[in-house]
Amino acid sequence: MNLLTQTTQHDLEAQIAITGSKSETNRLLLLQALFPNIILENTSNSDDSEVMQAALKGNDEIVDIHHAGTAMRFLTAYFAVSEGREVVLTGSPRMQERPIQVLVEALEQLGAQITYEKEVGYPPIRIKGQKITAHKVSIPANVSSQYISALLLVAPKLENGIELTLVGEITSVPYIKMTLALLNDLNIQTSFVGNVITVHPKKEVETKVMTVESDWSSASYFFSLVALAKTATISLTSYKKASLQGDSALVEIYKQMGVTSQFEGNKLTLTKQSDFEYKDLNLELNNTPDIAQTIVVTCLGLGIGCHLTGLHTLKIKETDRLEALRIELTKLGADISVTNDSLTLVATKNIKQDVNIATYNDHRMAMAFAPLGLKVPIIIDNAEVVSKSYPDFWSDLKSLGFIVVQKWSFT
Repeated sequence: MNLLTQTTQHDLEAQIAITGSKSETNRLLLLQALFPNIILENTSNSDDSEVMQAALKGNDEIVDIHHAGTAMRFLTAYFAVSEGREVVLTGSPRMQERPIQVLVEALEQLGAQITYEKEVGYPPIRIKGQKITAHKVSIPANVSSQYISALLLVAPKLENGIELTLVGEITSVPYIKMTLALLNDLNIQTSFVGNVITVHPKKEVETKVMTVESDWSSASYFFSLVALAKTATISLTSYKKASLQGDSALVEIYKQMGVTSQFEGNKLTLTKQSDFEYKDLNLELNNTPDIAQTIVVTCLGLGIGCHLTGLHTLKIKETDRLEALRIELTKLGADISVTNDSLTLVATKNIKQDVNIATYNDHRMAMAFAPLGLKVPIIIDNAEVVSKSYPDFWSDLKSLGFIVVQKWSFT
């Protein structure tokens, strides 16, 4: 399904309810599988979370998680410590190109039994669940934080917990801290001193209701819409000022693009500043790489340049996001260059209209480019991919006055 998105409505006003964070939901689903008396509220309705939940509740020997990268990492650790369970964990063709070896080797240090069904280092993998008694393990610190979180999440159920040493410079610290904070909420004892993280074992936790905060990555598209509109006031629920999610950095980042944020209860209200003086941006996004696509598209729409660094993990996402951005932004007339970990956009006031944006089976490509409909008509190819993290995205966009119609190409 290809969708034309455009609007003549440049004065945006709406209240949008966004479901729970995919990152928090998937962590809590795994913890709920380990401690069934945890009760979850406001969980994500994303494809990724539904896949994660189905895998945890099912008894199939072959577990297919499709495009869900978080599920692949978390379930690798979960099944590795599920004594007596044997599964083959697989996914989409793209998932079978995404590396898993760093996590597998870390689990093998603890005594896990994991073998590769096809290419060494990549899914599908066969996992024979074991009782794990070893507790000391090391892992490169600059890898995806999901590898690290996967180990930390299963640690309370290991006989001796875990002592995890991160080797080198740590990236994506907020996601590691999110995982530890959720463990702490369950009165599981942890420490993070220097490059060593310790999680103590815990056989049982008290019954507790845990409410998932709404997803900040999903909120990023509304920050972009407010920045690109002539005037705008958009309220989002449910958000906390003291958030566990790294992408809450949006509040400070989008101040530099004329967006003010105000918290009242669980409501976050975004407002467009008038007469704002825009400048090129220079941002280090080691801790928040998932919002890079939204930021660079916003900069294009505002006619400003940007230099974004700390993006090395984008190479192994649903697609090579840096290369995908280079190709699609060039179609729109942008002057953009990328390296293995950075992106540079040169300011331009001219955006080509009537362009088909390829999405590469990547939900964030679709949603990051959609706000440009405030500037020019734009077609988003395979628009249904948004269901991976935000199934209601297109209907929420319509509520802002966007025309969102199926269209195969401009003539």
